[in-house]
Amino acid sequence: MSSTETDKPAEPTYEELQRRAKASRDVPTYSHDAVIVCDRLVRIFTTDTVEVQALQGLDLTVTKSDLVALVGASGSGKSTLLNILAGLDAPTAGSATVDGNDLLQMTSRQRLDYRRHTIGFVWQQTARNLMPFLTAAQNVTLPMQLNGRRFSPGLGKQRANRTNQLLETLGIGHLADRRPAQLSGGEQQRVAIAVALANNPALLLADEPTGELDTETADGIFQAFRTVNQELGTTVVIVTHDPMVAGEVRRTVAVRDGRTSTEILRHTLTGDDGARHTSHTEYAMLDRSGRVQLPREFLEALGIRHRVALNLGTDHITVHPHNEPA
Repeated sequence: MSSTETDKPAEPTYEELQRRAKASRDVPTYSHDAVIVCDRLVRIFTTDTVEVQALQGLDLTVTKSDLVALVGASGSGKSTLLNILAGLDAPTAGSATVDGNDLLQMTSRQRLDYRRHTIGFVWQQTARNLMPFLTAAQNVTLPMQLNGRRFSPGLGKQRANRTNQLLETLGIGHLADRRPAQLSGGEQQRVAIAVALANNPALLLADEPTGELDTETADGIFQAFRTVNQELGTTVVIVTHDPMVAGEVRRTVAVRDGRTSTEILRHTLTGDDGARHTSHTEYAMLDRSGRVQLPREFLEALGIRHRVALNLGTDHITVHPHNEPA
């Protein structure tokens, strides 16, 4: 027998291949600086006669200081995901961590501390964000007064400085003494963002924050989110039904049928003439089981319904409509 034959490694057995496959499924891979890690996340709602699976093995990773929009049609699962990340709901299965907090294992006390210190939340309805009888500055200060921290000399000044900093950063420092009824819808949402940031959370969540605003005002609110993301380094996740939001943030993740389906990444490029312009690329999301959701408009354009043909190239995979033989 030649040395070449003796040195050749043995082919892995079927059992070894199965072991490797199971190991790759059981060990999630994600960045060490991830703020959000959802792995095969499942949420099932059950009534007396109906069981609805709102999340069906969703995977999502958001890194520190990222600015992400979650988009999707009604019933896609995006609002369920947001409620889980906010600590307002608990997953049924899978895993979900935010800034190191295991959202499946938290006690009620830990969940309350989590909502006070780790996340900030901006609701679509401004009435849920602000106390109508408090001024803008008082609304921002209130979460700091309720965060459980023992009062000490100088703490009041620290809170006042934090309040002023947030209002100035969001361009509404001159409105500090006004109550919500004296503010426009856009101004109220800016105050709401400041309230959500009061305790310096690791993650800022927003649920349809521009749903009640006109287009021009909505553009200003997205600019406010970009400002706190860039200047304060806050990780921001915005849930919206509007796909046009892809033009407002760096990363847009689409949720469909309880899973992340596609992702758009925006890039700012500088041309030879020095002019800056923005381009974007759309990607299909691949989960750790190898599943891919192709964009519905792509499928409809080619009349794809039940199956596709796959071809493996040296550095790519092609997807073709499967034509039934005549």
